[in-house]
Amino acid sequence: MKSSKTYTLEEAKRTLENYCAYQERCHKEVVQKLKNMRMIPEAIDVIIVHLLEHDFLNETRFAKSYVRGKFRVKKWGRKRLELELKKRDISLFNIKEAFKDISEADYLNTFHALAEKKAASIKETNPLKKKKKLADYLLYRGWESHLVYNKIHELF
Repeated sequence: MKSSKTYTLEEAKRTLENYCAYQERCHKEVVQKLKNMRMIPEAIDVIIVHLLEHDFLNETRFAKSYVRGKFRVKKWGRKRLELELKKRDISLFNIKEAFKDISEADYLNTFHALAEKKAASIKETNPLKKKKKLADYLLYRGWESHLVYNKIHELF
């Protein structure tokens, strides 16, 4: 998706301000976008500093927004959330800060509701295969293994 258009520093700044204002972005996404715009490393640095100074780019805010969204919408557990944030080079400090936004009660209620809904929807008649399907589903979504296996033991 390389664009052949060239950008001045100011045009690139405006473009990236809009890009960041539209939705929270992490540094990695912004740098990739600038590379796709064929900006030189010096210009990338200048633009990143500009975005940080004007609060268009904020890694902590990104992490919190990402965790809230994926937890509420996709019902991801902490392991998956942490993995996805690490892929985006988010610091451990920011990951921990983001997790503080999810109360333990909300976390467990979401987990139990998701597990029960999925268990009810599995058509498998073999109890072992049914347990495996539920475990695979929940583990893939990043729920901690002790929660998953306790829930399976409780349900079957």
